Amino acid sequence: MIKHILIAALWSISPLGEAKVGIPYGISKDVNIFVVFIVCFLANVLVYPLMLFFLDSINVLFFKWRFYKETAVKLAQRAKRGTKTKVEKYGFWGLLFFVMLPVPGTGVYVGTIASYILKMDKTKAFWANCIGIFISSVIVWSTVLIATNIF
Repeated sequence: MIKHILIAALWSISPLGEAKVGIPYGISKDVNIFVVFIVCFLANVLVYPLMLFFLDSINVLFFKWRFYKETAVKLAQRAKRGTKTKVEKYGFWGLLFFVMLPVPGTGVYVGTIASYILKMDKTKAFWANCIGIFISSVIVWSTVLIATNIF
C-alpha cells in the first residue's frame, strides 16, 4: 500500500500528470480515498516551490546549452501565450482559473512558469496555484469516486 501511495505522489509531482493522474492511480490501487486526496494534493502543491527554485537558480545554468535554451524558450512562449490574457486581465483569479482546469496543458507547472514570466507576486501566485490545485483535485477526486461507485 505504501508503494502505491508513493507512486501516486510521484505522479502528482510529475509534469506528465500531476494530481490529475495521481488521484485516479491511487484510487484504482485501493488506497484510502482520503489519503490519496491529501497525498496527491500536497505533492502537487510541492511543485510550485520546486519550480521556482529551478527557475531562479538551475535554469540560469542550463541556458548555456543551445538545446536546453531553445526548448525552454518554446515552453515559456507556450505558457505565456496560454495564460497571458487571463493572468494580465484577471491577475490572481485568472491564474487560479487556469490552474484549476483539470485538462492536459494546464496546472501548476505551466501556472508557475507563466507567473514567473509575467512577474506576478510570488505569494499571490503561490495561493492561486494552491487553490487551483485544490479545486482541480476535488474535481478529479469526485469524478473518479462517482465513476467507480465508491462515493
